[in-house]
Amino acid sequence: MYARVVRFTGVTRETVEKVRAEVEASDGPPPGVRASGMKMLFDEDQGTSVFVAFFDSEQDMLDADRVFDAMDPGDTPGSRASVDRCEVAIEREA
Repeated sequence: MYARVVRFTGVTRETVEKVRAEVEASDGPPPGVRASGMKMLFDEDQGTSVFVAFFDSEQDMLDADRVFDAMDPGDTPGSRASVDRCEVAIEREA
């Protein structure tokens, strides 16, 4: 499994709610993104967010880069501070 991890700054509760509403109204990931899951973490005190999209293969993750990189910055929760493309080394649910 692979994960694309994006850290955002300048995030507000309003932008998080906007993204949440868009996700709930959608039928799934944007066209061209073959994600198997996602999580968004929000630290209101720091105004930061971490978005993690999970992929079954490295190629799926790399293909999604083109879609995510082309997104209008107004469609994201804040300013992109960093993007990491990772292999999931450990996964455990309680």
